[in-house]
Parts: sequence; structure tokens; C-alpha cells
Amino acid sequence: MEGVRPGGGPPAGGPGSGSGSGSGSFPSLFPPGLHGIYGECRRLYPDQPNPLQVTAILKYWLGGPDPLDYVSMYRNLGNPALNVPEHWHYVSFGLSDLYGDNRVHEFTGTDGPSGFGFELTFRLKRETGESAPPTWPAELMQGLARYVFQSENTFCSGDHVSWHSPLDNSESRIQHMLLTEDPQMQPVQTPFGVVTFLQIVGICTEELHAAQQWNGQGILELLRTVPVAGGPWLITDMRRGETIFEIDPHLQQERVDKGIETDGSNLSGVSAKCAWDDLSRPPEDDEDSRSICIGTQPRRLSGKDTEQIRETLRRGLEINSKPVLPPINAQRQNGLNLDRAPSRKDSLESESSAAIIPHELIRTRQLESVHLKFNQESGALIPLCLRGRLLHGRHFTYKSITGDTAITFVSTGVEGAFATEEHPYAAHGPWLQILLTEEFVERMLEDLEDLNSPEEFKLPKEYSWPEKKLKVSILPDAVNGMVFPLFKGGQKLTCLKLNRFKDELSSSVKKNKSRSSLPSN
Repeated sequence: MEGVRPGGGPPAGGPGSGSGSGSGSFPSLFPPGLHGIYGECRRLYPDQPNPLQVTAILKYWLGGPDPLDYVSMYRNLGNPALNVPEHWHYVSFGLSDLYGDNRVHEFTGTDGPSGFGFELTFRLKRETGESAPPTWPAELMQGLARYVFQSENTFCSGDHVSWHSPLDNSESRIQHMLLTEDPQMQPVQTPFGVVTFLQIVGICTEELHAAQQWNGQGILELLRTVPVAGGPWLITDMRRGETIFEIDPHLQQERVDKGIETDGSNLSGVSAKCAWDDLSRPPEDDEDSRSICIGTQPRRLSGKDTEQIRETLRRGLEINSKPVLPPINAQRQNGLNLDRAPSRKDSLESESSAAIIPHELIRTRQLESVHLKFNQESGALIPLCLRGRLLHGRHFTYKSITGDTAITFVSTGVEGAFATEEHPYAAHGPWLQILLTEEFVERMLEDLEDLNSPEEFKLPKEYSWPEKKLKVSILPDAVNGMVFPLFKGGQKLTCLKLNRFKDELSSSVKKNKSRSSLPSN
């Protein structure tokens, strides 16, 4: 449960405490990590030392449900010279390490990231006559924070969040999000590491699809050029009724389509409802089979396999002539060590009772025939995988949200894969790799053309290439949820869908729409 209050005195020196004079002096109990973030806020808003805050009544480290201790809400006058309108500016406190005593985040030193290394911000256009900021953005930020804490995935600029619902639970077309660097807030060095500020940007469905097919940074640049769609500071207007492509039809053909053709997509993987069957094995053979129905709980990947997939997706963003998958036996890559002590993720893992298979006991198997299964939303991304990734010599991974199943499509230009042209289907435990030649990719794109208009066909839908011994099924899914990019810009993966978080948010937002953002007392 959250309360709204003026930032005048949260427990143990919250962001609104201190001298209140803007002198920069703070009481000794003021948490050092929080001190650093609040100092950056005071730099931007010296005349607002005590902003309104949404605060978690029961803190996360005391067993509460909300990871963010506070969300401060500032009134920003914009910049008329840059055509930036007046808006509300929201800043989170809690994704970074505020306290440094391991109550929430493990302290790892001052040189690296503080906690998850970032805080969220959001800029909402101020409506005429609006005297206080709406509080629903704070609920939205709490939902994203829950996702980060439970999955241990961090966001980075250019990431997209597929939300499938108006962000404020209204009838708005703004139903998804991109993330970018906050245009005003600078990275902060705290005693517990560095904190950057990632801004949430509300977008329409058509803009989300363009970001998936091309890249998030490209769409962010287009949004900056259209004042009513965000402008230079990327301010979200929930009343916006047109996409940037409706406002300026030339943007689709001249910028997005050309960008896709030239660059392909930089989306290297998504969390998804997916599964695969080894059709070359009898279904009753459970010892080595990966015959998994959507919704079941497979065995978990070892830490080394998880790190291999992480590195696979990280390399997907590198524009090399020959994209490379890291060796399967790598123990430590990109500074990440998966053989570590239990962390938050270990305690929150929904399938924690499943046995972890030792890496050394899992052998790579060549398969003769496979059957891939996707829900409709995941299946709709197959053309993106083929056209935007494989035809550009890259790879694409689906990571199951119901377990540790993973399906990676690789092109012949990817080195280090355990799938080869001689054996195009290969599995290492629950991780399947499928190598597709350019000729076969072109054929699949023709056969899968109707996936570009999924509303026009009935489910279940099956596609088969008997001579290739490959079958793909698109299955009905009664629940629409959020899809996140698995891996962007060197960040972590192993994503979860957020249907349960979305349900919580919908309930919370409905309550907050009728609740004043001013304190009742």
C-alpha cells in the first residue's frame, strides 16, 4: 500500500528531509545513497525542496510489496524556447542502493553500479488547470521495479516494454513504453556506486511494432522530432490520439522501412510463451526429451547455460561481420559470474524446487526433427526474427516465461553455435538452437506471410516443412501479457512476463484515479 505525502520527513531521513533551505546540509541519519539522488533532484529543482511523494507504507525490506521506497513528483516548467511544455517529473528511489547495509541490495563497491545501477523517471504533460500531479505513474514505476527485482533484469536506453493496456487505465492509445536517458538528470556517484536515470516514454502500439522491427533508439529519435509525440524531452501526453506515422506518414517509409532494410533489428530476444518437442525421440522417453507443453515446469538451466544465453543475446547487439556465440564452457564472461552465492533471484524463483542439472552432465544432442510451439504474440515476432535478424547474419532467442526452455535461431554467419549446417537442430539441455540457411529463411518468410496479420487467421495454426523436418505451431493464449526484450546493451536476461504485476497495477490505478494526490491530512 502506498501513501501520498509532502516530502517533509520520511523515516530515517527521506528525500524530503534535511534543512529545507537548499544549503546542501543533511542530518546524519540521511541515507547516503538517497542523499546522492536527492542532491541531483535539488540541482534541478532548488525551489522545490519538499516535493509531493508517493511512499511505500511498509518498506520492501520490511516485507512490503513495493520495491521503491519513494517516488518524488516535481513540477517542471518546461522550456518554451525548445517547445517543451510544462509537465510533471517523477523520480524513483529504490532501484539503486539507498542504504549500503545490504538490507535490499548487496554492496559490491563504489566503482560499479549502485544496486541495479539506475532509477526510473517519467515526464507527464501537465493538463490545463491541474494543480497536483496524478499518482498513477508511481504505480506504473512500482510495477516495473517489481519486474526488475524478481527477474534481476536491468533496463537500458532503447529497451521497450510491451504493456498492452493504457498506462493510466483509461482509453488512451498510449499503451506501451520505451526507455531512454533522462534529458536533464545526470549520473550520480554515490558511496555505493553509480546511479543513472532512465526515463519511461509512453508510446502507441504502432510505434512499439516499429521499435521491435527496427530499434528503440531509432524510434526515440523520431519521437523527439515530433513535438506532440514527445519532443526533445520525450514528454508523455496520454491524450495523444495519433501515432508519429499518422502525424507524418513519410516517417514510416523514409526512416523506419529504410532502417529495417539497412540495419535489421537490434532486438536479439524476448521472453515468451514457447516450447519445443524433439520429434526424433519417442514421447515416453522423459530422460532426455525436451517435449514440453506450454505451462509445464521443465528442469532448470545450470548457471553456465544461463550465462551462455546471456552472452548470446549480448553479442546480438554487436554489429560484426561474423556474430559470435561464446564457447559453451565459458565460466565467466562480460564480468558476470553465475557461480555466486544465492541472491534475491534465487529466493524469488517460481520454479525453485526444480532440480538444477549440472552443466557437465548435459550433453549436446543433434536432433533430426523438431516441433516449435508459440503463443500468438510470440509467433507474430517470427518474421522479425527471420527478416530483421537472420537475414542480417545474426541470431534471435525466445526465452520461456514458464521455465528455462530457450529457442535460439541462428544464421550461417554466426560462429560458436552448437547447431551446424550438417546438424541444424541441436539441444543442450532445455536450450534448442536452430540453424537456418538464407534460402530456407526466404522460403519461411513466404510461408509465414499471414503472421504479419495475425487477426485474420484462426488458432491453432500449424506450418510444416517436411523435407526440413521442422514444424511450427501457433497456439491460442487466453491471457495477453507484457513482453520484454530479454537482453539489450550488455544487461542481464532471464525475463518473466508481468501478467500478475499488470493485474495489480490495473487495480491500483483504478483506485488512484479517484484518489487525490494531495495528502488527506
